[in-house]
Amino acid sequence: MLKKTTKTLVIMALSIALNIVVGNVVLLLKLPIYLDTLGTMLTSLLFGPIAGMSVGLASGVITGVTADLYSLYFSPVQIAVGLMTGLLFHRQVACPFWLKVLGVALPGTLIASSITVLLFGGITSSGSSLIVQLLTGLGLNQTLSVFLIQLVTDYADRFIALSLVLATVRLLPGYRKLVTPKNK
Repeated sequence: MLKKTTKTLVIMALSIALNIVVGNVVLLLKLPIYLDTLGTMLTSLLFGPIAGMSVGLASGVITGVTADLYSLYFSPVQIAVGLMTGLLFHRQVACPFWLKVLGVALPGTLIASSITVLLFGGITSSGSSLIVQLLTGLGLNQTLSVFLIQLVTDYADRFIALSLVLATVRLLPGYRKLVTPKNK
């Protein structure tokens, strides 16, 4: 159960802002990664999957109605990232970092690929859509193009984002208490 302390709520609000600001900067620059889940991952790592999923959903909805309509449709990806980050990192599952990153990336990739193909015909506002168009133009099936590019960009995005989040958490005072599982 998520404890709603002032500190928790402030960090969640700042995480939503972080997702929105960084996500919009990356969108503006048309980079082939997203970095719009930094706050979702931070919150999930610190407070667990429910808090992370809440931040992800709020970020997707706010960005979707204010800056980029596509974000609204991709809110389920934010929810999946919050869930998987909380399950794998907050609960400190013992496995290599690269495998945890894959565990965070893959569910979102499946969701995002489906949304991209079914709702948007393979093209969104993301910089990765340029690569999808290139592959499709070279004769590769559009669904396969979307999935392959989404998998590569999602993995790179989650690897970078989780590395930044973990480095940030390690800089926080008392970080060992924040990331050490509580005995129940």
